[in-house]
Amino acid sequence: MTKRILVTGGAGFIGSAVVRRIITETPHRVLVVDALTYAGSLASLASVAGDARYEFVHADICEADAMAAELARFRPDIVMHLAAESHVDRSIDGPGAFLRTNVVGTVTLLQVVLAYWRGLDEAGRGAFRFHHISTDEVFGSLGEDGLFHEESAYKPNSPYSASKAASDHFVRAWHHTYGLPVVVSNCSNNYGPYHFPEKLIPLTILNALEGKPLPVYGAGENVRDWLYVEDHAEALLLIAERGRAGESYNVGGGAEQRNIEVVRQICALVDEMAPAPGIGAREKLIRFVTDRPGHDLRYAIDAGKIRRELGWQPRESFESGLRKTVRWYLDNRDWWEPIRKRVYGGGRLGASV
Repeated sequence: MTKRILVTGGAGFIGSAVVRRIITETPHRVLVVDALTYAGSLASLASVAGDARYEFVHADICEADAMAAELARFRPDIVMHLAAESHVDRSIDGPGAFLRTNVVGTVTLLQVVLAYWRGLDEAGRGAFRFHHISTDEVFGSLGEDGLFHEESAYKPNSPYSASKAASDHFVRAWHHTYGLPVVVSNCSNNYGPYHFPEKLIPLTILNALEGKPLPVYGAGENVRDWLYVEDHAEALLLIAERGRAGESYNVGGGAEQRNIEVVRQICALVDEMAPAPGIGAREKLIRFVTDRPGHDLRYAIDAGKIRRELGWQPRESFESGLRKTVRWYLDNRDWWEPIRKRVYGGGRLGASV
């Protein structure tokens, strides 16, 4: 059955992967709503933008009238809410933007979606889903063992994770108070093509390629569970279409890595794929820098629920996904070079306390 899916933040990293998957792997129609802030790029959607089932609207989720108008016009069966400020370092420097987009924007969107949902017929209300995409960072930091699961207590430690935790709570409140059929998903660290180069993996790839220093926070011992973005997009569509209303689903790659090991693996892959005698072994470029304030030690996801209920599991190992990612950045300079030159050149963010 063909559905109509509205994707907020659809020009961002994860959102664009979802939109590309909708167009290439399903019969559904999609409306992308994005404010095109610094990390949003229509170039990430160029491969599907010519499809008749794709639409784009430049709008801000904080603008209730604009969002209400698009809901009334497009008549979605599913709203997938990915619009968010998402970089911890930027949240340390400027938390206000995270409050506005992640909290105020989500509440504004919930209000207009609730009004839209109430106007649907009984069948439409029963089939509708509001899917809120969040992060494992809302659960805080793990010790050397254990995993985050859907019932883990919330304990956010950064302005970013606090804003996402608040948005999660508002989404659940709209379900329990007003009956809005919602699903929530919390994911581990994503990586892959079209990733804005302020995050660890794309920043390291590009700095290694250009022979620039490779900054690693602290001693590089922080651990993350890595999830290839195309695997995540597949999971998100399953949750949006088949997830049970009122439930949350953790999505993880089952690929824990220390940051220093991630950087070393990238160095080896760039050395292999783009050898540069003038630069030498990229591992020599690693520089340990002052740690991020409040840096969580370890995240790791228990993805058993989505595997049991929806049959999802990641297709890529960390090794295969990282190889594909490095290859993509080497082959797609036309996507990232304008960003490096005009938007973000790779400097340190989040150093303030």
